[in-house]
Amino acid sequence: MSNVLVIEQREGEEKTLIQKHLFRPFPHTRRVVIGEGGKCVLCTGLDLTQRCPRDCIDAQYTAPWCPGCAHHTLPLSAHRWLQQELGGNVLLRFLSWVVYPIALVAFSTGFAQSITPHSGGSGIPELKTILSGVILEEYLTIKNFGAKVVGLTCTLSAGSTVFLGKVGPFVHLSSMIAAYLGRMRTSVTGDYENKSKEHEMLVAAAAVGVSTVFGAPISGVLFSVEVMSSHFAVRNYWRGFFAATCGALMFRLLAVFNSEQETITAVFRTSFKISFPFDLPEMFFFAILGVLCGLIGCAYLFCQRWLLGFVRRNSLTSKLLASDKPMYSALVALLVSCITFPEGLGQFLASRLTMKELLTSLFDNRTWWTLSQNASLARAPVVDPNNLWLEWADPQFTIFGTLTFFIVMKFWMFILATTLPMPAGYFMPVFVFGAAIGRLVGETVAFLFPGGITADGIVNPIIPGGYALAGAAAYSGAVTHSVSTALLAFEATGQIAHILPVLLCVLIANAFTQKLQPSFYDGTIIVKKLPYLPRIRSRDINSYKVNTEEFMNPDVTVLAREAGFEDVLKVITGSDDSEFPVVDNTESQILVGTIKRSQLVHFLETHESKQQASSTEKEHWAEGLGETIEPVTFQLSTWTSLHQAHHLFELLNLQKAFVTKFGRIVGQVTRKEMKKAIEELANPK
Repeated sequence: MSNVLVIEQREGEEKTLIQKHLFRPFPHTRRVVIGEGGKCVLCTGLDLTQRCPRDCIDAQYTAPWCPGCAHHTLPLSAHRWLQQELGGNVLLRFLSWVVYPIALVAFSTGFAQSITPHSGGSGIPELKTILSGVILEEYLTIKNFGAKVVGLTCTLSAGSTVFLGKVGPFVHLSSMIAAYLGRMRTSVTGDYENKSKEHEMLVAAAAVGVSTVFGAPISGVLFSVEVMSSHFAVRNYWRGFFAATCGALMFRLLAVFNSEQETITAVFRTSFKISFPFDLPEMFFFAILGVLCGLIGCAYLFCQRWLLGFVRRNSLTSKLLASDKPMYSALVALLVSCITFPEGLGQFLASRLTMKELLTSLFDNRTWWTLSQNASLARAPVVDPNNLWLEWADPQFTIFGTLTFFIVMKFWMFILATTLPMPAGYFMPVFVFGAAIGRLVGETVAFLFPGGITADGIVNPIIPGGYALAGAAAYSGAVTHSVSTALLAFEATGQIAHILPVLLCVLIANAFTQKLQPSFYDGTIIVKKLPYLPRIRSRDINSYKVNTEEFMNPDVTVLAREAGFEDVLKVITGSDDSEFPVVDNTESQILVGTIKRSQLVHFLETHESKQQASSTEKEHWAEGLGETIEPVTFQLSTWTSLHQAHHLFELLNLQKAFVTKFGRIVGQVTRKEMKKAIEELANPK
């Protein structure tokens, strides 16, 4: 067999793909290896390439400068070590506490914004928009990846002072890696760019982003299904699970190799009683917790969306965000760090604890109120990793006071932090905030029933950590409109005994927020005015009674199949559409297909010198134009309801659809008309 090369010609270029004699036999096996096997390789590569920036961002270089700090990252240990080394000089300790996060936050904002203005925030709202079918190429570029990595590293190094996380940015980083791997696959295999495969890679990337943070592959996939897209193809399930499992496995193994853990364990390991974790009467208190998380979640979503819009409308803040974003971030960091100074108000906010320590302490299975009655509450000079609850204890303020103060202060401080134009995640702070709400309810129940709840002569003590677990899952699920946060809480803690009360809390909290407020990510999309199709949330607006004819755009530019040079030139100069409908003739207006703008431009370039040609040549041109007409695979009828059209736009990721009546084109519907119709129904004038 001769050594023949397979050559592909595309757009005037020749590309050598592979030597034909190497893969000529076994065509079925070859298709499987290149197809499904290639997807497995891409999923594995997605996980491995995602793990590299995760290690850089987490700074997995331990620095045992103080007792119990070996499990903290280097920048956070440096901040804590600096506080201890300054001794009794309160002013210097205050300056170090304030200047450290200000410098990191300002640098994070300045560096990221100098590279690309699209690196700020979490990136999940933009990814949701991309998965809905809208092309936002600037959000998936390599320079955005670099800006996100460096900026997020500085954001996380600022610690829990600014109270920001990394889940959203990791999802965004994973999606950028997936997009790049997809382009590599296209260039190597020679396949034409396939939007369907790109969509599959992005969905798998979202699952990897969540699983690499919590080491939770199952909830990572389910979270991406719930949050990222309105419709999910079942064929993407195994790809998402494969990539997420690889990510979680690498996350756990490298934690063991770095001596962070002795063996593969949960990220936030708990020690709840398994035999009888809760009693049936406690379900009432768990239901109350779900109601509280739902109501507070609604208040948070409303206030966050209002403040995000106010910052953009206000003359002072909008000017800072337009001309000097690092200054705005520095001012916010100054305010937050002054309040959280450990020797000031910060002593009531457990501000010396990192984000992980906050969550670990809140999941403590012991009752803090009982411990505070039998222990000295004198504040130690360093944080005791074995007694993190002491950071919440105060002789005068009590456990209930510190938890309430933490919830009230972190409510507005976190809302303010979400306006910062720098790479940051918002899921982890919401998770911690919900755990604090649950801990307060659990401590209250334990105070009301100090001896536990008696059932059938058996006394069952209250476990406040179980309420914290339920609160974390319920509040984060309410804010993101997802139920998979319950499973995420179980995977992250290794705790499954509270499955029923946790699910009850999550469902009740979701019932409130989904009825009253859009999710955190949808609210951000609304404020940023991203081209995202709003959801029809209620049948009360009668969307199924509104026909397409009532909201379509009847002003549509058509091109007859026998069009000549003058007709094509008129259409091109009169509209900036990317494609145009082609009708049988101007009288019948029967829709026969579409033609792209680039093809019409090519037609004009090749026939420009024949404007005064004979009728025979014009017919020849019409035949040449007809060869490039593409059939219309989907069209709406004038009797199609808004509800049906909205469902089809979401399901097929459509950007535009033509409307016909008995085959005649009468208008078109784009996302703009769809969005306007939904808004007018939801908020009638």
